Amino acid sequence: MIHAKRLRRRIEIIIFRADTAAGRWFDEALLFAILASLVVVMLDSVEMFREQYRQELSILEWTFTILFGIEYLLRLYSSRRPLKYAFSFFGIVDLLAILPSLIALFLPSAQYLLIIRVLRLLRVFRILKLRQYLKQANFLITALRSSRQKITVFLLSVLTLVTLFGSLMYVVEGPANGFTSIPKSIYWAIVTLTTVGFGDITPKTPFGQGIASLVMIFGYSIIAVPTGIFTAELSNALRIDSAVHKSCTTCGKETHEVEAAFCSRCGNTLYRQADPAQS
Repeated sequence: MIHAKRLRRRIEIIIFRADTAAGRWFDEALLFAILASLVVVMLDSVEMFREQYRQELSILEWTFTILFGIEYLLRLYSSRRPLKYAFSFFGIVDLLAILPSLIALFLPSAQYLLIIRVLRLLRVFRILKLRQYLKQANFLITALRSSRQKITVFLLSVLTLVTLFGSLMYVVEGPANGFTSIPKSIYWAIVTLTTVGFGDITPKTPFGQGIASLVMIFGYSIIAVPTGIFTAELSNALRIDSAVHKSCTTCGKETHEVEAAFCSRCGNTLYRQADPAQS
């Protein structure tokens, strides 16, 4: 019983901790195996390699699947809270790295879902001790969350514009010039407004070309709007993070910028001036 506990503890240290030599070696070997398995999946999607090395690729794929399956079971066995690991982000990703091979026995095309193993490479943050950079990623998430309503309004406005321009081009150009339906005309408006310009549909009449020029100008005008919204929210998130607890004695606001001398809410000074009688 004691030996089983020691073994379980030893496996836990190796698998879940990267601050030991054995744990770091295990994680580096795991990352190498993940990369190798992704290469196998990608090669299998190339017809030339699939036809020539079908058996070898299949053996390699099942080898990686078995290895990842053993690793998953060891994580469940050694974890102090197996259910917490099983339903955690990495636990679900680890399971999804195994399931496609089993599903492929009944649905062959499902094997390409194994590309989801790329998510397992997120463990590199733990191995290379990059957790401090996750805080910077939180700023991006906060900025996206704060700007979602503004960006939603922006996207709805763009959707209205492309619908209007697409419908107009359908009326002006018509099926004779490639604008065979309103949805296809809206597709043209989206391609033109975003300045992609595939060129598969082009206006032929002078009036249609004038509308296309207007759409292009609108495209250059609005393409920077979501970037500006996101940048403003990101700057605001960084400013809030750098704020310090300087309480205002007048209105009670607690956080202000580092170099702030006056309250941003009421204008009261944040530092009490020295009494001349006491100096």
